[in-house]
Amino acid sequence: MGVVFAKTPKGHDEITSKAGGLTPRVRRVLIFVDGKRSVDDLRGMLQSDDLQHTLGALEEDGYIEVSSVSDANGQSRAPQSPLPAITAFSELPATADPLRLQQARNFMVNTLNTFVGSLGASSLLDRIDQAEGHAGLRALYDEWYHSMVMSREGKREAEALRSKLLQVL
Repeated sequence: MGVVFAKTPKGHDEITSKAGGLTPRVRRVLIFVDGKRSVDDLRGMLQSDDLQHTLGALEEDGYIEVSSVSDANGQSRAPQSPLPAITAFSELPATADPLRLQQARNFMVNTLNTFVGSLGASSLLDRIDQAEGHAGLRALYDEWYHSMVMSREGKREAEALRSKLLQVL
């Protein structure tokens, strides 16, 4: 299936006003969203390490919305209501899973120590250690990912590490 996003009125306003404080990378993705290009088309045009996450964040913030969905045969249709939001995170189980939470916490700490170093990420490491539940760790995900891609070695491995973290986060 191919998902096509379109800008909302808020998204159009952001293009002209730049009032939302979007990063240049996120703003570039917003500019390319036009209601005609599918996510796969955007992936081919943009060199974004985390396009799915960026689109999910833009949707959650109200800058874009799903305008159509095409099936495997290329038949386009309007989205069914309610269409689930596309986010990088999987749905959490109904009951909290302490093992999965600890795996996510350990993964974030270990990758930061390995690729960034404990001195370079000490503040983030402290906040990861003190984060409460999956929601707390998910709130730190963007900062973790940014730290990873800003390190030379982490940048090479960022996409694979991101995928592994998202399996438990």
